[in-house]
Amino acid sequence: MKTAIVFYSMHGNTAMIANQLAQKLNADLIEIKPVQAYPDKGFKKFLWGGKSAVMAETPELEPYVFRAEEYDQIIFGFPVWAGNVTPPIRSFVKGNIQALKTKQIAAFACQSGSGAEKAFRKLQECLGQVSLKATLVLNDPKDRPSPVTDQKTELFVRSLK
Repeated sequence: MKTAIVFYSMHGNTAMIANQLAQKLNADLIEIKPVQAYPDKGFKKFLWGGKSAVMAETPELEPYVFRAEEYDQIIFGFPVWAGNVTPPIRSFVKGNIQALKTKQIAAFACQSGSGAEKAFRKLQECLGQVSLKATLVLNDPKDRPSPVTDQKTELFVRSLK
């Protein structure tokens, strides 16, 4: 089964896990970025990112290569913003919705607090209520590495093979 990991990462937590998963699953990485970057520090980070997530915005993305016909399984990775999937992921889904309907979908989310389960439900709504094959929630894995993170990641990988 050919797998693509489509992810957005602001501070490197999601990118770190995406890279680990890609190695373990022999998956292709597709990093998406908005044309206009979000502020990544201070009050503006929470104001603009949170507003954008809550308002379900779909920012324009930098060019990326995604050939849906090459993949059986898509794994989405994102940081949790205000209990939502990040807007760049929402843009990707919106731009590829027809192709995604025939794929097995899984997701992982990195968070500092809580909200990942709600974000997964929002992702499912974006996808048209597709059920997720597997989910993984990690709390700041880059900044707070732990054996629990490794165990949860390994279980996620096993559920996708």
